[in-house]
Amino acid sequence: MAQFTKGQGGRPKGRPNKKTQDLRQWINCLLDSNKEIIQQDFLKLSPKDRVMLFSTLLKFALPTLQAVQVQTDFEKLSDEDLQKIIDNLKTQKA
Repeated sequence: MAQFTKGQGGRPKGRPNKKTQDLRQWINCLLDSNKEIIQQDFLKLSPKDRVMLFSTLLKFALPTLQAVQVQTDFEKLSDEDLQKIIDNLKTQKA
């Protein structure tokens, strides 16, 4: 059996394999050719099920948001910058 060294040969990082690419293309074709039927079935669902299906489908249509953590070293800020932050926070509360 052949030995492979990581990083040598194979498909480039981030490129889906052929089977995944073919399956996605087939699913897209199936959805495109059955839009009317899918929409009719969607409208037959109860409102609760419609919302659940819609939120599930959104995961495939929109990129996933990631949490961002911001850290500030307040010791390095000038008094003027600190005052701007305080004023901004006060106006947001009101």
